[in-house]
Amino acid sequence: MKNWMKVFLFCLTSLLFIGCDRITKNLAKEHLMFHEPISYLHNTVRLEYVENTGAALSLGDQLSKPVSFWLLSVIPLVCLLVLAGYVLAKISTYNSLKLFSFSLIIAGGLGNIIDRLMFDRHVTDFMNVGISNFRTGIFNVADMCVTAGVIGLLFSLREKKAESEAEQVG
Repeated sequence: MKNWMKVFLFCLTSLLFIGCDRITKNLAKEHLMFHEPISYLHNTVRLEYVENTGAALSLGDQLSKPVSFWLLSVIPLVCLLVLAGYVLAKISTYNSLKLFSFSLIIAGGLGNIIDRLMFDRHVTDFMNVGISNFRTGIFNVADMCVTAGVIGLLFSLREKKAESEAEQVG
């Protein structure tokens, strides 16, 4: 695939996932805020509105506003911009899985940073899964994107390792 097409697809998928995150967060605000949680599949999936001022699992939610702004908004934004620049510089060497994985990570990170910047540090979370008392924390589409992206990168590393081992044998 040509580099310009890879750049286009990278940008397009990033924007689509940021858009999906924004839409679902707006729907959560509209339909879940000030309402009781909604349960599906015998409470395996629960939708409930929460605003998180910390990082994952509310870590750092007690930080002062200035510290929170720098640690949870500015520094991650700079890191994501550097990562995006790095990906674009190396785009010719990436396969589809790796490129898609980076797109998910960047989109997810930006999705939550957009919330932090637009809503005074508050990130909208609304999904929770689990069985009985064994449950995840409450998360959103941006969190799912980052998680799926990291898993995709791990698979691409595993794939690359298998290819290099095959080359050594052959």
